Amino acid sequence: MPIIVNLDVMMAKRKISAGELAERIEITPANLSILKNNKAKAIRFSTLEAICKALDCQPGDVLAYTDEEADRKE
Repeated sequence: MPIIVNLDVMMAKRKISAGELAERIEITPANLSILKNNKAKAIRFSTLEAICKALDCQPGDVLAYTDEEADRKE
């Protein structure tokens, strides 16, 4: 998938555990793990907003785009 979730990087920078973040943004630890491990197929804007609020960051700090096809050609 060309969208990369850098949630673990932001969590490390903010020194927050997965359990604490899940509690703050009111999602299950299992769903946070799916998102954190880049296994999610979608994210609600309300969840992204809650993540950004909890981590004091911007959506671009959490999500990144990569052109997989261009990466494979190199």
